[in-house]
Parts: sequence; structure tokens; C-alpha cells
Amino acid sequence: MSDAALIRMSGITKTYGSGNVAFQALRGIDLAIEAGDFVAIMGPSGSGKSTVMNILGCLDTPTSGSYEFEGIRVEQLTRNGRALLRRNYLGFVFQGFNLLARTTALENVELPLIYRGQPTAHRHAAARAALRQVGLEDWEHHTPGELSGGQQQRVAIARAIVTRPHVLLADEPTGNLDTRSSQDIMDLIQTLNHELGITVLMVTHEPDMAEYARRVIRFVDGRVESDRRNDGEGV
Repeated sequence: MSDAALIRMSGITKTYGSGNVAFQALRGIDLAIEAGDFVAIMGPSGSGKSTVMNILGCLDTPTSGSYEFEGIRVEQLTRNGRALLRRNYLGFVFQGFNLLARTTALENVELPLIYRGQPTAHRHAAARAALRQVGLEDWEHHTPGELSGGQQQRVAIARAIVTRPHVLLADEPTGNLDTRSSQDIMDLIQTLNHELGITVLMVTHEPDMAEYARRVIRFVDGRVESDRRNDGEGV
């Protein structure tokens, strides 16, 4: 594994419960991810892929092992420290969009900047720029109910990138979309990776979506079963 890795996991385990009901979700994960990579994480239900994404996203902590992000030992951070890392370095996109129903696209995209205490003028400018990057500059005053599923996911992506994160974590980002919308969203994520240099970590169960990534890691029974580079480095 490269010494210059953006993310490094060494011997990561995660156990839920104790005694006879203990479940070992991760069984010693060694993983290195370079800055600017696009990684698809695959595996059957219960394989550990969601658990490892939660740890990568600082939403959970490992039972044992080391998780380094830009050289910082994340598992040693306090809860507030992990929250700051999430807020300043990570962006999240979910299958269910997670937009506020009664607020406009612009207001939804501004939310991370409100949490940062950014002034109104800066928030508006940054949110409009993010919406422009995802092709929704003419939709900023529309609420989620006035947008298609693909447009809602674009708003969610704009919200994730408005803070200029180092890493975008996408959990089944096309799971609720039709084929054409899925392809559009994957084209967008691939563009953000190639043109902005955002490192992308994506959980998906769809092989055709995984082909957009440069690298595919498959989990089985809490372990890395395979780790391969995509021929042609993505679609």
C-alpha cells in the first residue's frame, strides 16, 4: 500500500453485540485509497460494505485497527473531532436523496454552509455555483416535489459538493432511479471525479454502475474478497 494514501485502513474490525450474540461485521480490513481515485464497493447483503462506509464516513468507529485520513488517526478522535472531519472534508450522497421537502433546491444546497456559519451572501453564491455544476442553475427555486428523481439526486450531489469536500461518499446513489437517470447521475459523478479531483467512494449492487469506477472492491463475509482496477479506468 502506498505511503501517500489519502485513506488507509489497517486491521479494521467491527463487532456488534457481545457474547453469544456477537456479530463480527468486519474481520481485519486492510485498504489504501489514493487521492483522486473512484472506488466502487460491492458485495452481498451482510458482507460489510455498509459498515466500512460508515467507518470511512466517520459515522461509526472500528472495534480495533487503525483508520488514517490524510495521516490523522480517525479512531483516536473525539466525537466532536470526527464531526469536524465529516463537516470539512466529506460529502455524502444517499439513495433516498434526504432533501428537505418544503425548502427550495437552493436552500437544500446551502444547508452544510449554514452549519459552518457562513454568511448569507457566500452561501447563496456557493450554492448557485454547485447547482450550476450539476446542471440545475434554472431550478434553484423549485422544491423537491417539483423535481424528478434524477433532478433531486442532482440537488443532493450539489449539497454534497458545495463545501468542496476531499471525498464524496455515495451510498447506492442510483438505487431509486430509472436507467437513463442512473446513467446521467453516474456521468455527473464521474465528471466531478475527473474534473474536480474529488475522491469518490461508492457502494452499489449494480455491476453496470460499478463500471464507471476506476477500481472495484468486493466484500464477502466482512473481508475484502477482491480488489481490481477497471479495464479502461471506468466507462
